[in-house]
Amino acid sequence: MILIAGGSGTLGRLLVPMLQARGRRSRILSRHGIAQAYDPLTSGAIEVAMGDVRDPAALDAALVGVDTVVSAITGFGGADALGTKAVDRDGNLALFDAARRARVGRVVLVSVNRAGPDHPIELFRDKWAAEEGLRNSGLDWTIVRPTAYLETWLAIVGGPLVATGKTRIFGRGRNPINFVSALDVARYVDLAIADPALQQAEVEVPGPENLTLDGLASVIEGTIGRPGQRQHLPPFLMRIASGLIRLRNPVLAAQIRAALVMDTQDMTVDGPALRRNHPSIPMTSAKQVADRLFGG
Repeated sequence: MILIAGGSGTLGRLLVPMLQARGRRSRILSRHGIAQAYDPLTSGAIEVAMGDVRDPAALDAALVGVDTVVSAITGFGGADALGTKAVDRDGNLALFDAARRARVGRVVLVSVNRAGPDHPIELFRDKWAAEEGLRNSGLDWTIVRPTAYLETWLAIVGGPLVATGKTRIFGRGRNPINFVSALDVARYVDLAIADPALQQAEVEVPGPENLTLDGLASVIEGTIGRPGQRQHLPPFLMRIASGLIRLRNPVLAAQIRAALVMDTQDMTVDGPALRRNHPSIPMTSAKQVADRLFGG
């Protein structure tokens, strides 16, 4: 049995069918359950455990009979996000403790490319703390480090563009960023579960392209066949907004600070070079993901 913590999100929806194709039983741990419209999870035999990774009792119940854990949890985004310290750091550490209690054989942690203790983005620092906790846990582990998900950012930029013809871009929109499809990441997680050679390994998973946010908008416009209007939120306004809301809404303030870093610092990666060791896993382009999301 494989437990996918946070498996009702973007990655889980793509990973579960792969595990089902291998004949692996899966259980989703989610705070919210799974919507009936969630076809990849409702169409097959899959279990759902309701619970919070910060609740030891919920974790112990969810881990009964589990031999492998995939952690895809994050508190970074979403309307009810709890924050990266609570989820990406403390939630993961609690999950690893519970995995030890349950004598789980393997843990695959979905972290982030360039996670580090001094990174200017809080998410990257908290993912690093989780990585360190896993490396020192005594568990068998694999750490998968993707860059930014195309599905997430195409939805942020493209959702409003498709619906209204207008979109808001945080920052100047001119800084190249490496984006990867969550489908590619799911394939790497699936490989990490199946391949013993990836035990105690850290695997970088970038995408094939470094694109600006304006570039993502252009990809979407090409998919839907019409141009849109782009409103750029200047960096100085983002700094002011982050400071004003920091006490009232620290999660949103952290998201704005992260967007500032993405708009100003080097976020590029040589994707083809880093992925050369796994030629069997295709590299999905931004156009392919945009066509899947918005092609109709």
